[in-house]
Order: sequence, then structure tokens, then C-alpha cells
Amino acid sequence: MKLKMHKCPECGIYSLEEVCPKCGGELKVIYPPKFSIEDKYGKYRRQLKKESMNK
Repeated sequence: MKLKMHKCPECGIYSLEEVCPKCGGELKVIYPPKFSIEDKYGKYRRQLKKESMNK
């Protein structure tokens, strides 16, 4: 069983649940993704960043 801290973007409450206990909204995981040398999607992230900087 993995316990990950979640945060409600609407009311700012932290919880271990999947749904906010205060407003009933969806909670988001607050941890960044793990770093991997074999990044499958790095090419696409860099391309998106490059395109957004040119606009």
C-alpha cells in the first residue's frame, strides 16, 4: 500500500485521500515524477518547451 500526500487545488487542504474531505474536489499528487535516464517522453517535452518559447 502506497501512501502519497495529495493537495486540493481549490481549498489548499492536504490529505492522503483521493477526494477532498472539505469540498469534495479531486486531489492532485504533490510529488514530482521520478527522474530517469531513459526518459521516454523527454524528446516531446523539450519540443513543446521549444515551441512555446517561439510564440
